[in-house]
Amino acid sequence: MATAVVEHPVENRAAKLFLVLAAFLVCNAIIAEFVGVKIFALEPTLGLEPLNWNLFGQSGSLSFTSGVLLWPFVFLMTDVINEYFGTRGVRFISWLTVVLIIYGFLAAYMAISLTPAGFWVAVNSERGVPDMQAAFSNIFGQGMWTIAGSVTAFLVGQLIDVTVFHRIRMVTGERWIWLRATGSTAVSQLVDSFVVLYIAFVIGPQKWPMSLFLAVASVNYAYKLLMAFALIPLIYLTRQLIRGYLGAKTAQQLEDAARVVR
Repeated sequence: MATAVVEHPVENRAAKLFLVLAAFLVCNAIIAEFVGVKIFALEPTLGLEPLNWNLFGQSGSLSFTSGVLLWPFVFLMTDVINEYFGTRGVRFISWLTVVLIIYGFLAAYMAISLTPAGFWVAVNSERGVPDMQAAFSNIFGQGMWTIAGSVTAFLVGQLIDVTVFHRIRMVTGERWIWLRATGSTAVSQLVDSFVVLYIAFVIGPQKWPMSLFLAVASVNYAYKLLMAFALIPLIYLTRQLIRGYLGAKTAQQLEDAARVVR
């Protein structure tokens, strides 16, 4: 009796592509969640004078969470996965990312709860960190409202992104990949940028006034929208590299299958 030969996933280029894209998306999302605790001022970082913007009655320098540096690449990976693996691919990776983000925070809280070694607490006192346990807890022990806001905003944003992406694709066909990629990001991040801050800082214990919430959310959204347009050349470059890796025939087959909304 003949035994069917099953191709190993590692030898399947489409499977390897999905794995690599998913790994980059998940990795960037988790890192962005953890480094996002740091707020940086844009103008001094670039060596510029503060713009002293005025928006919704709030003024100051342009401040962002460090996580915004990585989120544009999450958007890019989302759109590429959408292009070749459709809604099922994006939804699967989105839910997996949420689970792994929560897992990461649980691991961080477990590490915080461990009793620190006596010598370790003051090991960096000469470098301006008198209590390493307190520093570790502040950096990795983000508040539950912040975590809830981030996870909710990410998941809602991803689900909106995949829907808008395919709606645009149904209208434009295979033309204008920049439009469906940028358009879906523009809509999804409008929701994402406001939801995460509202849950974390308005509903949460800090009780931001609406003027501050609207100002910070608007600035963060403007940055994400700007980056969505800036990444358009990278979208086309990634598409070209993928077609070269898979071959035109296989790439087209994946694109055709991805157009079927499930």
